Amino acid sequence: MLTNPKLYEINTRVWLKKINRKLSDLPFTFFTDLAQKGINIVWLMGLWKTTSGTIEKYCFTQELVNSYDKALKGWKKEDVIGSPYSIDEYDVNPELGSWEDLIDLKRRLNNIGIKLLLDFVPNHFSVESRVLKTHSDIFLQADEELYQKDPFTFFKNPFNPKMILAHGRDPLFPAWQDTVQVNYFNTNARDYLCKILLKLVEVCDGVRCDMAMLPLNNVFFNTWVGVLNKTNFIKPLDEFWEMAIKTVKGTNSSFIFLAEAYWDLEWDLQQLGFDFTYDKRLADRLASEYLPEVIAHLKAGKEFQNKLARFIENHDEPRAVTKFGKFRSLAAATVISTIQGMRFYYDGQFEGKKIKLPVQLGKEPEERLSNTIRKYYEKLLNITKEDIFTQGEWELLEPITVGNGNLSYENFLAWQWSYKNARGLVVINYSESTSQCRIKIETSSKRDFIILQDQLNGKVFDRSMSEIKNPGLFIELKGYASHIFTFNEL
Repeated sequence: MLTNPKLYEINTRVWLKKINRKLSDLPFTFFTDLAQKGINIVWLMGLWKTTSGTIEKYCFTQELVNSYDKALKGWKKEDVIGSPYSIDEYDVNPELGSWEDLIDLKRRLNNIGIKLLLDFVPNHFSVESRVLKTHSDIFLQADEELYQKDPFTFFKNPFNPKMILAHGRDPLFPAWQDTVQVNYFNTNARDYLCKILLKLVEVCDGVRCDMAMLPLNNVFFNTWVGVLNKTNFIKPLDEFWEMAIKTVKGTNSSFIFLAEAYWDLEWDLQQLGFDFTYDKRLADRLASEYLPEVIAHLKAGKEFQNKLARFIENHDEPRAVTKFGKFRSLAAATVISTIQGMRFYYDGQFEGKKIKLPVQLGKEPEERLSNTIRKYYEKLLNITKEDIFTQGEWELLEPITVGNGNLSYENFLAWQWSYKNARGLVVINYSESTSQCRIKIETSSKRDFIILQDQLNGKVFDRSMSEIKNPGLFIELKGYASHIFTFNEL
């Protein structure tokens, strides 16, 4: 498994339309540039075939129209292309390319050290998916009584009106009406989805599993208890993910499973075999700016943290610059880029894009990009691709006061990396005010002085060993500024 990898997500349909290309004729320098930045996994989001018939029926609700108005002024009806998570079948969207194009792209990416990640949507298919014709038994069936009580959640199979089915849903929200719910208590459904995963091994190196908590036995039962109580399906003894991941890794042991995960179920999913799980909690705590909670989160066990995917934006989240503000977003980016686990970035993040695009839109607005943000990410990514920040051992440090009742040390986050004879020290002032602290560093070096190279700011500091050990290295940083020091112990 990759250690502390960097993942880059691309909204594929929007990106390809913007550059007027298909999978077969991509500008490959784009990917070689990502590889030079240290990106070693690319997630092409939204590549699978969808059903155009659902767009008119389900993609113009008032809520969605409001989101289109906010994101893309003057949008047209043809700009709405439907949700990429309402999948017809796991074949390449013909407007983007072919299965063979995808195999070739995977090969070319692998040749430059990049693995290809694609979507796997376990909970549902499109409400008009052709799978409803060929394997209708894998979906959650209801009855006329439930349909009459709740026609928003239940519907009649468009290919067989006598069959009543459930729309896919998250138990905390209304049903997604453009989808049909898979029945995870049905052995046939589990086998069918497992076969899809085995098919995907041919064209990608891993999958990002949408809403990976929903197929868990307890979650599925609690979501659909009213339906399940009317059927002969009982809760299975084993979890779908444990079986599916074990099966796929039996074919390809390096195949990556990334779970979109919430509700404090990250650890459970990791135990079922997921290589990485979303770390939404860290993103939210960084947004709240309450550092004790951030620090508490970073004190979790190494086995857990190494499998967390750290992000501050993705296609479901507001853009980081909008949510955090320009300079705090850079401090947050420094956090997620220098701690253990997967570092997860979204296309446009490195340029400071501000507008969150609804996934149903196939066109994005023109934005003024930030040269300041672009240059910062260039430095940050160049620094963190080095072995010390990918192969090293990570340790949380505790900033302490400089004395005289100065409490600004509470504004700092600090940690170190150790790899062979090299050390890395990351110190971040996660506040808007200029702050001071001291950091005590344990080192076996016999030298009287250590040369600290600030890789982020291009400065060099000569500090005495006695100061570093006690009272501690003195740090003063402006609001949301950071140091990334490296030094050699020998």
